[in-house]
Amino acid sequence: MSEFKRHTIESAPEESRAILQGAKQSMGAVPNLLATLAESPQTLKAYNQLHEQFANSSFNAEELTVVWQTINVEHECRYCVPAHTLIANSMKVDAKVTDALRTGQPLPTEKLQALHEFTLSMVRARGNVSTVDLEAFYAAGYGQQQVLEVILGLSQKVISNYVNHVAKTPLDEMFQPFAWSK
Repeated sequence: MSEFKRHTIESAPEESRAILQGAKQSMGAVPNLLATLAESPQTLKAYNQLHEQFANSSFNAEELTVVWQTINVEHECRYCVPAHTLIANSMKVDAKVTDALRTGQPLPTEKLQALHEFTLSMVRARGNVSTVDLEAFYAAGYGQQQVLEVILGLSQKVISNYVNHVAKTPLDEMFQPFAWSK
């Protein structure tokens, strides 16, 4: 019973089926993360809702990618780094941004670098960021709204990164070209 079940649309609890069906329609397949989350409809719904809210935040595609991938890399999530590389490509994010995040190199702009550093501070300090961290983030052009939105993105990534760690979620074929390890 230690192996986590990956549900199909048919095997999933009734409350999870619509989300899995939507994923299949939009991506052509049900990603293994969602198939795993389907065991708990509440967790699947929460993850989906957090993803939707964060994707509709004030951040643009590059900034969303910076927050997601900073957290994924810091958490060493071998599932989410490749998945978000594909997502970044589909959102037309400059490959320089994605490559820098995957390899730990500086980002191409000071503003994106400030977002990366603030997100890292948020993760590492578990929310207990310093006044210096906040001031540097604000000096880069961000505000309190974006502080709260980084926390929103972190909430989403805690669910997916932790589930992938505990469930040892196998990488889907569509993400294989972007396989990653620290």
